[in-house]
Amino acid sequence: MSYSDILPGMESTLTPADYESLAEFRYQIRRFLSFSEQAARDVGLEPRQHQLLLALKGLPQGARPRIGELAERLQIQHHSAVELVNRLADAGFVRRRRSGDDRREVLLALTPKGDKVLRDLSLHHKRELRNAGPSLLLALKRVIANGGSLSRARRSSEKLLR
Repeated sequence: MSYSDILPGMESTLTPADYESLAEFRYQIRRFLSFSEQAARDVGLEPRQHQLLLALKGLPQGARPRIGELAERLQIQHHSAVELVNRLADAGFVRRRRSGDDRREVLLALTPKGDKVLRDLSLHHKRELRNAGPSLLLALKRVIANGGSLSRARRSSEKLLR
């Protein structure tokens, strides 16, 4: 059984341009992720530790800062999130506290040290995205346009950047 069997109406053929646009999109994502991983290592964090700090600080309004929520956001197992939090807490980047409503519930928060390193990394990432963003956006537009022409995707992305 294939995806086209499961999702009727989904395209079932791909052109060389489709493969090229998908490959380019993956390449642009990988370039940014490589930058991000190295930036985290440069400040003494493992990439997943940086991702957890960002997920914690960037939780949507009303979301509870619990390990389970962060595990979901990082798409990792609960026990892996526990280990990440343990290492971050030991290094002074996050702290745990019991919920006032339910003492069994453990909530997480960034420490001032965690907040500073995340702020510095996030500013560095925003600068990189200003540089890499147009290429990433162009690659995504080409995929969405079903392998459409590079010039049409470029014109479309340039309009978005204005």
